[in-house]
Amino acid sequence: MADHSNAYAVARIRVLENSLLTQSDIDQLMACKTYESCLAFLTDKGWGTPDHRSDAQNILRAEREKIWDLIRDMKVDMATFDVLACQNLYHNLKAAVKETVTGPSPVNVYYEKTAIPKEEMLRIVYEKDFEKLPEHMQEAAAEALKVMLQTRDGQLCDIIVDRALLEAVRQMGKSSGSDMIWAYAENFVSSADMKIAFRAAKTGKTKSFLDRALAECDLLDLDKLSMASVSGFDAICEYLSETGFSEAVDAAKESNSAFERWCDNRILACISPQKYNPFTTGPLIAYVLARENEISTVRMILTWKKNKLPEESIRERIRVMYV
Repeated sequence: MADHSNAYAVARIRVLENSLLTQSDIDQLMACKTYESCLAFLTDKGWGTPDHRSDAQNILRAEREKIWDLIRDMKVDMATFDVLACQNLYHNLKAAVKETVTGPSPVNVYYEKTAIPKEEMLRIVYEKDFEKLPEHMQEAAAEALKVMLQTRDGQLCDIIVDRALLEAVRQMGKSSGSDMIWAYAENFVSSADMKIAFRAAKTGKTKSFLDRALAECDLLDLDKLSMASVSGFDAICEYLSETGFSEAVDAAKESNSAFERWCDNRILACISPQKYNPFTTGPLIAYVLARENEISTVRMILTWKKNKLPEESIRERIRVMYV
C-alpha cells in the first residue's frame, strides 16, 4: 500500500544507504592485519562515538542505537517496526527472568533503548506485574518465571520466550497489511524452526520438546518437521528437500555456520527488493535489517581477529551485504 507520507523518510534512507558497508568494505575489514587496525578501519567509516572508538562492544552498541535514533527522528509510525523491535524486547525479557532468579550477569546482556527500559523490565518480572507488558508477552513471561523459579532450567525458559517471540512476529506480519512484512515474518519463523529442528536432532531431543519449541508457519509442516528431527539429520534433509528447501539442505550439509549464513541471507534477499518501493515503509524496514546484518557481520569479524582464528572459520560465516 502506497503511503506518500513516508516519501521524505525514504528519500533520507536512500542517502544513508550510500554509507552502508559494501562487500568490498567487508573484504577490506577482513584484510586488516590486527584487531586494532579493524577498529581503526571502522572508526574511519564513522562507526562508534568519539568516546568509545577503542572498544568493540561499545562501538557495536552505539551503531545499534544509531539505527533506532534515526528511525525515531524521522517521525514515522513506530508501530511499523514492532515486528523488528519486539525481538530485542523478548531478549531482554529472558535476561530479566534469569537475573531475577539467579542474579545479574557479569556483563551487560541487555539491549538498550527498547520500548521497556532494562530497569522497568526487571521491576515487572520481579513484582510479577506482567500486565505492564505487551499482551503478546504476558503469558510467556509468567510461565518463564515460574519455570525458572521451580527448576532453574535456563534452556526451558529460553524455549518458552523464544516460541512466544516467533508467534508474535508471525501475528504482526499477518496483521500488518504489508506483503513485505508478512514475507519477512514467515521467513524469520520458518528459519528459526529449521534451526531448532537441526539442533534438536544433534542433541537427541524428543518430539515433545520439539512440539513445545516449534512455532506455526505456512512454509513448513511442523508435525513432519518434528518427526524428521527425532529421526535424525538425514531425515530433516529429506523432508526439507521435498518441501523446496534444497538450498537449506546443501548449506546444512556444508556446516552449521553455512546454514546460519543461508538463513540470514535468505531474509536479506526477501527484503532487498524493497529499496525500489519509495512510497511504502518497505525501504525503512529493509534499511534497519541491513544495518543489523552488517553489525552482526562486523561482530563476527572482530571476534575472529581478536581470537586469531583461522580465516576459513570466518569466511563461511560472512553474510551477503545489502549494497
